This record gives sequence, C-alpha cells and structure tokens, in this order.
Amino acid sequence: MKWFAAVLVVATVLLQYRLWLSDNGIREVARLKAEVAARQAANEEFVQRNRQLAAEVSDLKNGMTALEERARSELGMIARNESFFQVVPGAVAAPVATPRTRTARR
Repeated sequence: MKWFAAVLVVATVLLQYRLWLSDNGIREVARLKAEVAARQAANEEFVQRNRQLAAEVSDLKNGMTALEERARSELGMIARNESFFQVVPGAVAAPVATPRTRTARR
C-alpha cells in the first residue's frame, strides 16, 4: 500500500509540473489568451476603418458633396460661381530699438 501511495504522489507531482512549468502549461495558455485579445482589438479597429472606407466609397459613387469636397481639398478646385481669395501673411516688422537709459550703479 505504501508503494501505491508513493506512485500516486509521484504521478501527481509530475502532472502538476507539466501543468505549471511545461511549455504547454498555464503560462502558455495565458500568453495565448493575451494574444487573442490583442488580435481581436486590432480586428475591431480594422472593421471600423473598413466601415468608414465603405461609407466614403458609397458617398463618392452616389453623392456630389463628397466629390466636391475632395476636389476642393486635394485638387484646389473651385466652382464657377465662387471667388478665390488667397491671403498672404505680410513680412514681420523688426522691433524698433529704443534707447536705453543708464542707471546709476552703487
């Protein structure tokens, strides 16, 4: 009976070793769960970006407002009934030097 108990204890220790310290143990499971969570977060960002791109493509195919906006911002185009004004900043004037008064030093 003592041998049987000793075998059971050794088997339990070996199984616990495999569970906690081996390459396929608890640490690997935790690492894989963290990696899955990171990939899911990245996938959510990609899904959101794809939705925005699909909406932009649909708007460019069907609506003229997005097309006009893109022509204005990227190509610098203006409509026939509009006037274009370009404001050029003037040169910065140098500060005027004022004469310094000397103060008496003690």
